[in-house]
Amino acid sequence: MTRSLTNDQLHELRQGYGSFGSAVAALKQGYKVARSGWNGKGMFLFLVPGSTFKVNRPPLLGIYEEGTEINYCSHVDMKTADGSIVPWLASQTDVLAEDWTTIEESVKEE
Repeated sequence: MTRSLTNDQLHELRQGYGSFGSAVAALKQGYKVARSGWNGKGMFLFLVPGSTFKVNRPPLLGIYEEGTEINYCSHVDMKTADGSIVPWLASQTDVLAEDWTTIEESVKEE
């Protein structure tokens, strides 16, 4: 069961004192989030939705036969200060932080 982002959680995020749980709920609803304390300009997290596609290039061709349909699972990526996109994992500090914030309005259709 997916819990929806509440108005109180969204308010806390917009004020820069949201919890990690609120940040995850916001990601699931299409918001971009960041820690208020991050030093890098323009850094934020976003949810990459899962998809299904057919293998047609390395490195997956070394693992699966060409044309094999695979499930690409949802995950969180980060836009770094230099504009790169990298996979992201939360640290214990991130999980316990109370300084999460939204970056912009939801990117999903309402």
